[in-house]
Amino acid sequence: MKIGILGSGIVAKTIAGKLASLGHAVKLGTRDPRATLARSEPDMAGGPPLRTWLETRPEITLVPFSEAAAHGEWVVNALSGEGSLPALALAGEANLASKVLLDISNPLDFSRGMPPSLTVANTDSLGESIQRAYPRTKVVKTLNTVNAFLMVEPGQLAGGDHTMFVCGDDAPSKAEVTRLLKEGFGWKEVIDLGDLSNARATEMYVVLWARLYGATKDPMFNVKVVRAT
Repeated sequence: MKIGILGSGIVAKTIAGKLASLGHAVKLGTRDPRATLARSEPDMAGGPPLRTWLETRPEITLVPFSEAAAHGEWVVNALSGEGSLPALALAGEANLASKVLLDISNPLDFSRGMPPSLTVANTDSLGESIQRAYPRTKVVKTLNTVNAFLMVEPGQLAGGDHTMFVCGDDAPSKAEVTRLLKEGFGWKEVIDLGDLSNARATEMYVVLWARLYGATKDPMFNVKVVRAT
């Protein structure tokens, strides 16, 4: 499958590398490829700059947002929360129409430092904001409740015995995304929360996630839903 990923940070790189290893044709989208490639600082996890990372992955190309979105049969929003809607506007409504959009972003607000708050919550969510802006696009919210490495390799934690969530308004798209999560990424349990308004809950959970990270100093954790038998 052709997949366009919007973003060039650690989340975008991790998702792109995994999808490419599964045989998908991946293009990374950024505002200005030349400026992005000129950066020399490591990513947030201390990994190599994107330029160096791409040199070892010639099958992945860096292109403008619009080209990545046009390329993808699916599109992945791996941008920051505040950067999502501006970048999607550059990607272009026509390039997103009728496509599945995996929204893995969170509306985090770092304006007052750590821990972050949210730019939208309670009665709305970033996922819903994207869906309203692009009504012909099939937005599926998922993977935003864990760090980048667990997104694509859940078996690194407790043998994969923990839970991922999906929500969205289009049932067939959620089923396709769930199939990728299970068969491609290795998630054992994926719970469908229902329509896209449930993105409010998964995005608000990230406020707790940030505090757990602050307490444990370790991002390799997740929740497991345990049911009474």
